[in-house]
Amino acid sequence: MTRARTAVLPTGVPPTLPPPAPPSTAPRTTLSAVLPTGLRVLAAHAPAAPLAELRLVIPYARTEPGLAAAQELLAACLGTGSRDRTRQGIADRAADLGAELSSVVTAESLILSVSVLAPGLPGALDLLAELLLRPRYEEGEVALAQRRAAAAPRAPAPRVRLRRAALTHGFGPHPLTSESGGAAPLLDVVSLVPGDLLALHARAVVPGGSSLVVLAGEEPDAVLRLAAERLAPWSGGPSGLTLPSFARAVPRPGAVELTEPGMSEAGWGDAVGGQSLVLTVGPGVPTADPLHAPFHLAQLLLGGYASARLARQVRDRHGLAYDVSAGLRENGAGSWLEIACAGAPGGAGRIAAEITRCLRDLAEDGPSRAEVDRARAYAAGFTRFALATRAEEASALAGFAAAGLEPDWLDGYRDRLAAVTPEQVAEAAARHLAPDRAVVATYEPGSTAAVVPRGPYASAPTAAPAHTSPRLPAHTPAPAAKRAPTPAVPRDQKGAHP
Repeated sequence: MTRARTAVLPTGVPPTLPPPAPPSTAPRTTLSAVLPTGLRVLAAHAPAAPLAELRLVIPYARTEPGLAAAQELLAACLGTGSRDRTRQGIADRAADLGAELSSVVTAESLILSVSVLAPGLPGALDLLAELLLRPRYEEGEVALAQRRAAAAPRAPAPRVRLRRAALTHGFGPHPLTSESGGAAPLLDVVSLVPGDLLALHARAVVPGGSSLVVLAGEEPDAVLRLAAERLAPWSGGPSGLTLPSFARAVPRPGAVELTEPGMSEAGWGDAVGGQSLVLTVGPGVPTADPLHAPFHLAQLLLGGYASARLARQVRDRHGLAYDVSAGLRENGAGSWLEIACAGAPGGAGRIAAEITRCLRDLAEDGPSRAEVDRARAYAAGFTRFALATRAEEASALAGFAAAGLEPDWLDGYRDRLAAVTPEQVAEAAARHLAPDRAVVATYEPGSTAAVVPRGPYASAPTAAPAHTSPRLPAHTPAPAAKRAPTPAVPRDQKGAHP
């Protein structure tokens, strides 16, 4: 999901909110089928839609270090040509159809997105099948992607390394926190040849374990038949490139300190570095869990929007941080609540103390009814905004399909969220937000490069390599791949792929 992320929050509609959305946003007619090849196809009906939206989600986790470089280049080059067409030929055919193709890599998926004028849907499926079945990785295209990889920064930013350290302490060794999860080593990238990418394509770009969502004006049964016909020759898989679960279901509490001399890389977002960073990792409630709704409201009123508790305390009252957020991270490895703050150098300790104070107050005293209602209203408004276009709706459906949820999951969740009481939110906060259940990781530019776990739950100190790499959750978008919005996946729904 970085997913570089368009996050979609499940919504609730409490009695104090505006009337329900108009009929045009009512649950859509959907049909799904699993083809003999293992591809799951979900067809959703969008009457009179001028565009058809396609989302193909392929398992693509970096679970094998030896494949990291090839995975990076393949994602950059897929779509630049086939055995039938050059890059220009692909572009010309897309233009004829009124289509736009893009790709994005998340922690566990390679996602191909197509937006096409409604009459061009059959041609778009043909073009997609061409790229999947008859790929061509030309030497010139591969060389261009390699040059871009060489020009890109290879050392992970402090925020990436801080997340790795926090997750490693909390959940133990995992592909998300290993070197294979970040940018592939430069020497490995530049040594690859087109044949290496073709071999990986044959293994990884396969229908087994993949899912395709089509949101179109055609009747769903006609779309299913069309997709089955066009993609029937695509075979293979599953690839096995799926994330394993964390060794621990909930994080091991403790403290981690990361310091580094002369650091000038960016912290959160694209801001200039030299800043304090604080990141906490605490227990999360999976999206499919019946108790997720009250936990979601607790997460929102803690740090899910600009006037939430953390922002008021850490940013507005004390002026310690200019970037404050709290969100659920969820993927095939597990789920966790992550709080992230960035502030001026020297302030990490005070920021961590204020985060701890906010967590303890909410866990012990619970929220007010007004806070719960504000969080519910925010969730409702944000979801309507995030699903305002067909493209966003298709991405959300793709996220639900990849997560194993039903297409109407969001509609049922609205009802569950609207029924949550302040008492249930208080119970969720007491169970999951107590500060002694979290990993608290801090970063300050300093004189020693070491990751030092501290506190009663800490393990022995370990040295931090100068260039450790996984971006949490373990992905680095391919250097030449177009950065399309990541599907709004409930599995990682409350914020960006770190």
